[in-house]
Amino acid sequence: MKSWIKRSLIGLAAATVVLTGLTACGWRGDHTRGWSDDRITEMRGKAIEKISDKLELNTDQKTKLGVLADEMVTSRKAFVGNSADPRADMKALVAGEKFDRTKAQAMLEQKTQVVQGNGPKMLSAFGDFYDSLTPAQQQQVRAKMDRRGHSWWGRG
Repeated sequence: MKSWIKRSLIGLAAATVVLTGLTACGWRGDHTRGWSDDRITEMRGKAIEKISDKLELNTDQKTKLGVLADEMVTSRKAFVGNSADPRADMKALVAGEKFDRTKAQAMLEQKTQVVQGNGPKMLSAFGDFYDSLTPAQQQQVRAKMDRRGHSWWGRG
């Protein structure tokens, strides 16, 4: 496999894990809002529109991007799990005099299984989307990835 493909896939997987972890532990404002299903759907739609506009995607490419976004949302939900408050789960590890290594290991194994289980589907969806792009669009993607510190959203 070409090195840029490996780097892209590793970067995508790492970004997904980091973003999912931050999303799971990060709360805004009054700690009751969080990332509701409606907000996730709204952000998914905005991301698809923004990427579609920047890359000038056709209908088939937008569909494949939608599949990729759906896989990412599914992976995020599976990663977060059924916990009502992921932050409370983390706080419980350090609640006593000793760090709860057994519980931490169980949490790590659960998260690792989710990543390993959903990773191939997400990589396949990413591959299908990327392979559907024209060479010029693929070059745009590579150029965006080469620009460190700058995001797709124009905030960096």
